[in-house]
Amino acid sequence: MRTEIEGRDLVSLKGVHKAFGSFEVLRGVELGVAKGEVAAIIGPSGSGKSTILRTINGLTPVDHGVIQLGDITVTDPKVDKVALRHRVGMVFQQYNLFPHKTVLENVAMAPIQVLKEPRKDVEERARNLLAGMRLTEKALAYPGELSGGQQQRVAIARALCMQPEVILFDEVTAALDPEMVKEVLSAVRKVAEDGMTCILVTHEMRFAREAANRVFFTDKGVIVEQGEPKAFFANPQDPRTKEFLDKVL
Repeated sequence: MRTEIEGRDLVSLKGVHKAFGSFEVLRGVELGVAKGEVAAIIGPSGSGKSTILRTINGLTPVDHGVIQLGDITVTDPKVDKVALRHRVGMVFQQYNLFPHKTVLENVAMAPIQVLKEPRKDVEERARNLLAGMRLTEKALAYPGELSGGQQQRVAIARALCMQPEVILFDEVTAALDPEMVKEVLSAVRKVAEDGMTCILVTHEMRFAREAANRVFFTDKGVIVEQGEPKAFFANPQDPRTKEFLDKVL
């Protein structure tokens, strides 16, 4: 278990429950991620992984429990959603780019419209981010002219352009052809190496092992086990974790 002092966590979930109708997706999730940490959430389909991410940025309201992101209580009914969106970015399976906007416009749109930042400053930042994603020459292209891997890298640049403290990655390679997976994972790795706090739901076990500081295993709506990747993958403690890893490794 973790040795960090709980109060140091940038993101914390305590006793989080969420049901959709009679189906309880989250059944008391406890999770903490420190600033600058890269946390991978793995587990079988339907175990609540994506729902955990969607509760952290307020997309899915919880039934019980407390979620804290820095000094923002995400579960407070009066939470400032604009401030929250500024602090936590999210990259989805489906890229959700606006097809009639250029790549540059897609990346720059939110800071200009939501945060009311000066267009010139935002567009300069957006171009720098696109360069970091190796997409400099695609700034004036439209999403339909890009490969899936390129679109996903644009989505990552878009999330970064809001200058968040945390980025959530929800199965960002799931909709990609195998040859595009590597380029997107490389982009995610760059974000992590630049010091961003990252929480990623992934089925790429090798990536979780290599890129994460901490791995969380979910099953049936709870965090069953967590640990540093080397120990977690080499010597899982819970029978459910062992069974899962035996199937996927």
